[in-house]
Amino acid sequence: MTHRAAEVAELIELIQKLCGVCLNESKLYLLETRLDEILVRHGLASYQELARAAASPGALKLRQEIIEAITTRETLFFRDEAPFQALQHKVLPELIDLKEKTPFPRRIRIWSAACSTGQEPYSIAIVLRETIPNVDAWDVQILATDISQEAIDKASCGEYEPFEVQRGLPQRLLHKYFQQQGKVWRVRDSLRWMIKFERRNLLDPFTGLGPFDIVFCRNVLIYFDKPTRRDILLRLCRVMPEYGYLFVGSSEYLGEFGPQFRPQHHCRAVYYRPNLPAQQPQQSGLGSGASV
Repeated sequence: MTHRAAEVAELIELIQKLCGVCLNESKLYLLETRLDEILVRHGLASYQELARAAASPGALKLRQEIIEAITTRETLFFRDEAPFQALQHKVLPELIDLKEKTPFPRRIRIWSAACSTGQEPYSIAIVLRETIPNVDAWDVQILATDISQEAIDKASCGEYEPFEVQRGLPQRLLHKYFQQQGKVWRVRDSLRWMIKFERRNLLDPFTGLGPFDIVFCRNVLIYFDKPTRRDILLRLCRVMPEYGYLFVGSSEYLGEFGPQFRPQHHCRAVYYRPNLPAQQPQQSGLGSGASV
């Protein structure tokens, strides 16, 4: 199906309002690849018609179809590896020491935002179990959210094809935390109880969320324009305590948003502690801890 660039302006604007993804006319091929099937299914002749149909008050299902089609779900277990090494060898030991001085020394809250089909929160849960020997005696919860209901449903189900568990997941951890059932590998309950899955749009208010000791918001900010990135980051800061840790994607540098986003380095990973008081020097560790 052929579309003139002028016809896509309304749809591009609608997509940005729905999920924050910032596109332009150079991405016409992406729209054609992902949305033409929706046009055919709904009997619509153009992207302009699609945008206007989706903008109508009762078109919730159609809007969600557009979100499902346009959002990227590329992920794997222990993606980029280094952030999980930093989590295990630097952040968690440091956090555990810090929590000893709080009213709830054995409470840990982590948010995996834009969790896609669940590989990231399950990887985080594995790190917790590998790092804290008696973690079952702790009050631990990982909130895993994504804008895609399809992704959340798959993540919550916790079943993965062989090619999915072979991407980034060592054999030792596969057999320890997953159980083979027929042709799929199913996450064991020892991980599942640690995670709550929920559909959530990062553009919406974070009402009722937090505080989170650690936030993973990786490989999603790059799809937003700068004002939207700044808004999301500042709202993330508000659901984290003073000592909180923030992980973003390896290509998502935050220094442009102010001195509070001073990068911390450990295990070849970069993370941020944006709520530390300005007068307190932020610690920077260097190391190359063993893989999880």
